[in-house]
Amino acid sequence: MIRSKIADMQNVLSDEEIALCQRVYDHVRSVRHVTTDDDCDELARRIIQSFQHGVRDEDALTRLVI
Repeated sequence: MIRSKIADMQNVLSDEEIALCQRVYDHVRSVRHVTTDDDCDELARRIIQSFQHGVRDEDALTRLVI
């Protein structure tokens, strides 16, 4: 999911940055029981946008979107 959203937003992130965003996405999706496609898309967008705006710490990013 994260990779497709990044491609949609035409951003260049390293493999490590993508992996970090994916871990946050997977964790938050599990904790919040996000299941609908629209909610999954919104979660992915929020994570990527927050990351791009400087929230690069995994724990801080998780707290922000949870």
